[in-house]
Amino acid sequence: MPARDVVAVVAGNGLEFYDFIAYAFFALQISRSFFPARTPGASLLMSLATFGAGFLMRPLGAAVIGRLADRSGRRPAMLLSFSLMGLGMVGLALTPSYRSIGLAAPLLVLAWRLLQGFSVGGEVGASLAYLVEAAPSGRRGLYSSLQPMTADAAAFCSGLVGLVLSSALTPGQLDEFGWRIAFLLGAAIVPVGLVLRRALPETLAQELPPAGPAPGYRRVAVLGFCLLASGTVIGYVQDYLTTYAADTLGLSPRLAFAATMVSAFSMMCCDPLGGWLSDALGRRPVMIVSTALLAACTYPAFLVIVRFHSPAALYGACVLLGVLTGLNQGPVVAALAESLPQRVRGRALSLVYALAIAVFGGSTQFAVQWLLSATGNPLAPGWYMLGAALLGLVSMSLLRESAPVRRAPPGLVETAQL
Repeated sequence: MPARDVVAVVAGNGLEFYDFIAYAFFALQISRSFFPARTPGASLLMSLATFGAGFLMRPLGAAVIGRLADRSGRRPAMLLSFSLMGLGMVGLALTPSYRSIGLAAPLLVLAWRLLQGFSVGGEVGASLAYLVEAAPSGRRGLYSSLQPMTADAAAFCSGLVGLVLSSALTPGQLDEFGWRIAFLLGAAIVPVGLVLRRALPETLAQELPPAGPAPGYRRVAVLGFCLLASGTVIGYVQDYLTTYAADTLGLSPRLAFAATMVSAFSMMCCDPLGGWLSDALGRRPVMIVSTALLAACTYPAFLVIVRFHSPAALYGACVLLGVLTGLNQGPVVAALAESLPQRVRGRALSLVYALAIAVFGGSTQFAVQWLLSATGNPLAPGWYMLGAALLGLVSMSLLRESAPVRRAPPGLVETAQL
């Protein structure tokens, strides 16, 4: 698979997630621009609810764009989703504030979030299907891991942009126009991404369709839903650490943005490592061991954050949780893609992912903020994340191994598939 094609697929996927994660990072600033409220915390809750509304459109985008990917090809589906995301990013960045146009402002923000949710719903399945179909059979774990890696890279870039803006601008300027710069920077990459994606070769017809229905197809879909729901909650709790550090721990915006950068960078570095290990050892051993360690470390990590209330404790916990999360993401997406037949791979991946995200991803940050407000317990995000890790662990143990069987050279014992 040529490097140019890899860049075209993963760069588009990264930009899709840059927008969604940037919104989470700038939730406080966006809430002040579009959702003024007299009750403390209500403005932030309305902003997070609008963030979650975008997830409701993901299943529809998955059905429409995923169907396009399975019927017309992966490339046209990825071009459509990329174009819609760029339109939504520009629209959100240029929407006037509530002070300027009143109620029309939050309604426009909601419309842009719905459009962006629609586009991302179809992007994930098409791009992951493309990576699996274009990669050599013995490298599918590594190639599939590029998708979560670019999503984590997008989170890192969002945090870097936020750190630079929060350092260069006053809090008032950050509320007024600073957050808009972050979205416009992402939208500037859209023309380059479209050019790269137009040159992609199509992969839809490169595999022979199976003769009959794939065995265990529904079982894979159910387990995939649970796995992606688990990963979504885990990922978005870590993305929420920016708002958590600023709103709950009382850290400065600069220190808060750095926390999520550390977490995202740790995941980004370990994503390809997890994919590579799954090519050598199998998908199940890598994702089960890493998720079990994540479940064991989640509560102690949040306990240390709350107990010491320092940037060092926060960043240390971010590194630990980020490394363990990164190791399991590549094997999970590779196992799901390999377990589905090509003729429905784009639509099935998109729908399973979109439904899991719509139910759990769109509600995670709102739920965490509500739990913090209702219980007053700063450990609430840790408990929420621990429950998600346990769900993922059970689902992984029930998923069959999908990595190709590796055979030893003639004269040696055949290598056992894990």
